[in-house]
Amino acid sequence: QAFLIWQYETAPTMSKGDVDALIARCMRCELLDELLIQMVCNELKAVLMEESNVKSVAAPVTIVGDVHGQFYDVVELFLIGGKVPDTNYLFLGD
Repeated sequence: QAFLIWQYETAPTMSKGDVDALIARCMRCELLDELLIQMVCNELKAVLMEESNVKSVAAPVTIVGDVHGQFYDVVELFLIGGKVPDTNYLFLGD
């Protein structure tokens, strides 16, 4: 486990284009390899550490219940409701 923490902490950073390409792959339900997932987690960690825990959301907004990690449900939601940033979403849950 220490090895995985070391890898995670030193994963290279990603550009916006890289992130957009990975989102496109996920939307096509393609699997990502472990290093790519670590890179995404590293970027997300940095963003979340800078964000406050209360965000204002512009109306109109689509409120979504807890998806319980069901990725394909989220993909279907985006296909029906519209992609971000064209549609505002508020995801509830833990």
